[in-house]
Amino acid sequence: MRRFALIALFSFSAQVHAEEPAVTDMNDELANKLVQKLANKLVEASFLQNAPLDTTMLGKPGTQRVPAQRAAPAKAMMNSIFLVPSAANALSYDAQQGLTYLQVKGSGLANTCPVLEGGTKNLKELGAGSYSFDKFCMEPTSFKVKDRSEFKGKEEDYVDTKLMTRLTYTLDAMSGKMTIGSDGSVSFKEEDGIDYAPSTVQLPGGERVAFLFTVKELDAKGSLQNFQGDFVVPSYRGSSFLDPKGRGGSTGYDTAVALPARGDEADLEKENTKNTAGLKGSIVLSTAKVDPATGEIAGVFQSIQPSDTDLGAKAPKNIKISGLWYARLTKA
Repeated sequence: MRRFALIALFSFSAQVHAEEPAVTDMNDELANKLVQKLANKLVEASFLQNAPLDTTMLGKPGTQRVPAQRAAPAKAMMNSIFLVPSAANALSYDAQQGLTYLQVKGSGLANTCPVLEGGTKNLKELGAGSYSFDKFCMEPTSFKVKDRSEFKGKEEDYVDTKLMTRLTYTLDAMSGKMTIGSDGSVSFKEEDGIDYAPSTVQLPGGERVAFLFTVKELDAKGSLQNFQGDFVVPSYRGSSFLDPKGRGGSTGYDTAVALPARGDEADLEKENTKNTAGLKGSIVLSTAKVDPATGEIAGVFQSIQPSDTDLGAKAPKNIKISGLWYARLTKA
């Protein structure tokens, strides 16, 4: 039965390749890998089925074992299932535009900003004037949270974290206005786009910190080499969100239903009174390269912003985010 399934699998693979001559090389390679993995799995299963009961069920030494060269591919396949997906290699803007939906789907490219392959590091080649920018993209590469030190007596410091969010934390398609003065001064204002992304990181001790990565309404000034400014950090949850006790900002109960007599106590005031007011964050953007011919500009950034406050019930933590940014300029 196993041999029949294996023959049918390879027959199906050959038929798919015969009927789909226009499939790209990338899809061919993925299909070949899938067929190979399934074949290895079938071979391993056939050996396990014929192995003695004490080997397969009780873990005791038996007289028949799965050959190492056949067990290795199956082991590699199982290991690959539990690997954390890594960021895909970034492409240039033109290369990204040439990809189809199926080529981008599941590859991680949707979570990367374009890279500026050409251009120049001489920022003065970008002429003065008023510009409108679009395709403004920000791709974080590091998240650190200011937390108490693991060592007694030491002050709080930014510690490394583990990212718990899938590949959906990049900001993209943002637009706004940029002005470059004759003296090299810069005014940069973000106006619209996908300018926030709910994200979560985990501290070394296991505590998870939720925050809204954003540069909403960014207003930055400085030189083209380095410009900085403040932005708005909206509430992680909206006013209609209800906590486990049914309390909310614009709806729900005023106090916990089970504790009506304690509703006005100071200890419960922060839990009862929901606050959805936005907070402030700051950012520094450094320009690395520009391409006057295409209007592309790219560099690195570092921002510090507050985390979620649970609608005002707890104090926010400061989060330091570093990464890459990219935009396309058009003369206004």
